[in-house]
Amino acid sequence: MPEFKSLNNRLKFEGKITSIYESDFLAPNGEQITREITRHPGAVCVVPVVGSEVVMIRQFRPAIGDHLLEVPAGKRDIDGEPPDVTAHRELQEEVGLSTNNMVELAQFYNSPGFCDEYSYCYLALDCEYVTDDRQGLEEEYMTIERISISDTLALVTSGEIVDAKTIIGLSLALQYLNER
Repeated sequence: MPEFKSLNNRLKFEGKITSIYESDFLAPNGEQITREITRHPGAVCVVPVVGSEVVMIRQFRPAIGDHLLEVPAGKRDIDGEPPDVTAHRELQEEVGLSTNNMVELAQFYNSPGFCDEYSYCYLALDCEYVTDDRQGLEEEYMTIERISISDTLALVTSGEIVDAKTIIGLSLALQYLNER
């Protein structure tokens, strides 16, 4: 496959979560192109199963100005922390669960057309309740919802669940559980 050559990266914005660069590339045909690229530290998402239910959260998402029904998730914001450790931490912080049975379902780029965010998706089985440790204002006001595993795909197809990481996680978790 013909290669694109990176020429330079200019930092345009540095925030608490992301940085935005204007980056120039040389195309295989010799043409120079410029793209805005968002750099992100990456994330984890966890599909926690308790009995026959998935424990989910409904929280406000400022980027869309609405509340979304999602699986627990979080940014990989601790340097050097392995993704599975981040997943365990987020599971406890957001929904007050702990497990010794965490299965990696997938790894994926969220939106590689403009962002390098890379996510790790896990299934948490044999969960036990512990004290949650919510971080931040949005988490303080989120609600925890327990959804029957058998109802989750209907919530996707009805448009109730529209978050991509949640759709990926639920779909792969159902496949994994059906193959056991």
